[in-house]
Amino acid sequence: MSLNRVSSVESLVIAPRDVRGRRESAASLGSVRRNKLSFNPLPRPEWELDETAGAETVAAFEVPKWKRLLQVGATVAYSLFAAGIVFGYAAIKPVLKSEGAYRDLCSSDATSEHDVDVCVEIRLNFMFTVAAVASNLAALPIGALLDRHGPRTSGILGSAFLTAGSILMANARHLRFDGFLAGYLLLALGGPAVFISSFHLSNAFPAHSGLILALVTGAFDASSALFLAYRLVYERTGGALGIDRFFTLYLVVPAVIFLLNVFLLPAQSYKTVGELVADADAELEAEASRESARPSSSSSSSSDEHTMLLPSRRRTHPRRGSVAAEVQDLLGSGGADAQLTREGRKNDASGVWGAMHGSTALQQLRSPWFVLIALFTVLQMTRINYFIATVRPQYEVLLGSRRAAAELNNFFDAALPAGGLVAVPLIGLLLDNARSVTVLSALVAAATAIGVLGVVPAAWAAYANVVLFVVYRPMYYTAISDLAAKVFGFQTFGTVYGTLISLSGVFGFSQYALDHLFHVTFRGDPVPVNVMLLSAGAAVGAALVGYVAWQARGLRRKLLEDEAEAAFVFDD
Repeated sequence: MSLNRVSSVESLVIAPRDVRGRRESAASLGSVRRNKLSFNPLPRPEWELDETAGAETVAAFEVPKWKRLLQVGATVAYSLFAAGIVFGYAAIKPVLKSEGAYRDLCSSDATSEHDVDVCVEIRLNFMFTVAAVASNLAALPIGALLDRHGPRTSGILGSAFLTAGSILMANARHLRFDGFLAGYLLLALGGPAVFISSFHLSNAFPAHSGLILALVTGAFDASSALFLAYRLVYERTGGALGIDRFFTLYLVVPAVIFLLNVFLLPAQSYKTVGELVADADAELEAEASRESARPSSSSSSSSDEHTMLLPSRRRTHPRRGSVAAEVQDLLGSGGADAQLTREGRKNDASGVWGAMHGSTALQQLRSPWFVLIALFTVLQMTRINYFIATVRPQYEVLLGSRRAAAELNNFFDAALPAGGLVAVPLIGLLLDNARSVTVLSALVAAATAIGVLGVVPAAWAAYANVVLFVVYRPMYYTAISDLAAKVFGFQTFGTVYGTLISLSGVFGFSQYALDHLFHVTFRGDPVPVNVMLLSAGAAVGAALVGYVAWQARGLRRKLLEDEAEAAFVFDD
C-alpha cells in the first residue's frame, strides 16, 4: 500500500473540521461527534455517516496504560515484517531469477538466452506491477471493512492473506497455475490489511500521536528490508535457503499477527479526542433537555436563567469533569482546547485549508483540484513503482556494467527502507510548518531532478538519483494525502482519497506497457521512457503548483474579508 503519511494521518486522528485557530465550543465538538472523523485516510462508506452503524470505538483511558504500550510496540514490530514487504521487490528479484522463476515458461517460447532473460524480466515485473496495483486498490474494500467491523477483523484478514500468499510462493514451482503471481498478489493484500488496522493506535496516546504514526509509517517503509536480508542470507549460504524454505518459515509471521489480534490488540478502534469530549457534551445536552421538559412553576425568565447557567453546569457536571480529567491526562498540557488550537494553526499555515470543504463528493471529484492532483498522483505512483521494478536493468545499460549495476542495486535495497525512517519525521515538520504550495514545489523539483539524473550515464548521478528517490518516495505519499485532507476536508475524505488511490492503482497497469517499451520497443535503452516520464511529470506538476498558488491567494483574500466583516459586526 503504498498506502503508507504522517501529518495528514495525524490531522485525521485529532483535527477538527475547521477551527481556524480558535477554540471549539461544546456545540462544535458535538458537530464533530455527529460527523465522526475517521482515523485512517481511506474510503468512508455511506454507513459510517450513520452513527448507529459501523464498528464501536473505545476510550483509551478505559484500557490500562501498560496494555496500550504493549499494543503499540507489538504493532510496530509486526509491521516491520509484513506491512510493505512486496516493495522490497528489487531485492528479491535476483533470488527469484536464480531459483528459476518463470524460466520454464519462457524457455518454451524464446529462441535465445537473451530472449529468455527478457521474458523472465517482464513476467517478474508484471508480478510486481499487479501486486503494487492491488496494494492501492485494496484501500477501498479494506478501509470499508475496517470502518464497519473494526481493526481486529482487518488484522485477522491480513494474516490470512499473508498465510495464503506464503504457501503459494513456497509451492509456486509445483502448481499448475502462476503461483508466483497469485502468491505475491496475496502478500500485497495482506500488507495493507494489517497496516491500515494499526492507524487508530495513535489515539491510544493522543499527546504522542505524531510519534506513534511516524513509528508505524517508518515500519512500513523499513519492512521492504526483509527481502534484502533474505537475499543476503541466500547469497552467503549458496542458495541453501531457497524460496520454498524461506516462505515456509515466513508463515510464523502471519501466525503471530493472528494471535496478537485475538489476544492483545483491541477489537475496536480507539476514540478520537473529539469523540471523547463530544460524548460527555451529548449526555449533558440530553440531561438539560430532560430538565427543561419537567413541569415547573417558574416563569419563562427562569427558563432563560437555566439556559444562561448551562455553560457553568457543563463545566461542573461530575461526568464531564471525569471525562475531561481523563482527556487532559491523555493529551497532556493544555488539554483538548490547546490541541485543537495547535491543529488550527497548522491548517491555516498550509494556505489551502478549507478550499472545498462543504462541497459534495461529486463536486469535489469534478473539480480542477481533484483532476490535477489525480493526474500528478497517477504519474508519480507509476513512476515510483516502475523505478523500483527496473532499477537494475536500467543501470546495467546506463553504467555499462552488470557489476556496477548490481552494486547500485544493493545500495538501493538498503537505502529504500532507511530513507523512509529518516525522512518521515522531517516530512511531518515540513507539512506542519510550510505552505502547501511550497511543499508541492519541492515535490515537483525533486521529481524533475530524479528524471534528469535518471538519464545521466554516470555513477555519481546514479547514486544521487537513488538517494533522492528514497527520500522523495515517502515525502510524496505523505504530502499528497496531507494536501487532499486539507483541500477536500474530512466529511468526504474517504470517498475522494479512496477514488484517488484507486485510479492510481488502475493506471498503474501502464507500468507493464512502460516495461515493454523499455525492453522491447527501445531494445533495453531506458532513456526514452525516462524522458517521457520526466516531461509528463514536470508539465503536470507545474500546472498543479500554479493552480494551488492561484487558489491559495484567493482563499487568503476571502479569509481577510471574512475577518474584517466579523470585526465590523462585533464593533456594531
